[in-house]
Amino acid sequence: MQKKEDGKIRLTREGYQKLEEELRYLKTVKRKEIADKISHALSFGDLSENAEYEAAKNEQAFIEGRILALEEKLRRAEIVDEGYVEEGLDRVRLGVRVVLENLDKGKVVEYSIVDSVEADPSLQKISFESPLAQALIGRTRGEVVEVKVPAGIVRYRIVDIRQKE
Repeated sequence: MQKKEDGKIRLTREGYQKLEEELRYLKTVKRKEIADKISHALSFGDLSENAEYEAAKNEQAFIEGRILALEEKLRRAEIVDEGYVEEGLDRVRLGVRVVLENLDKGKVVEYSIVDSVEADPSLQKISFESPLAQALIGRTRGEVVEVKVPAGIVRYRIVDIRQKE
């Protein structure tokens, strides 16, 4: 998810669909589950010391807040199509795949730059908000970037920029 100056949020199609699925689940499944919990807790009578009722109401408030947040994100979303890049594939951006050479270890790695919704480092999908992605965004093939990590500084050379698979 990348905010633009006009208030839009850039999401890949996959990220947008994940938000839609979560919203649908919260509205159709979780709302009913919480309503059932509240109904069950009400059957105990006195609400002043009813922990189950209080917990269900807190969960309801959380879910309703999440629903509002998701609806707002989806309303402001601008879908970044696979491989979409404003200036071609010459610069690292949200929605591309980047091949990097770790200059300290000689190891080659490949990552997709995605919104935070679909980030999954185990699948080589890193959030554009991550320190590595932040160091890469806007850079071109051949450039060397330095990323501060807990163990120190890691240097990467950008080998290639591709369309996200």
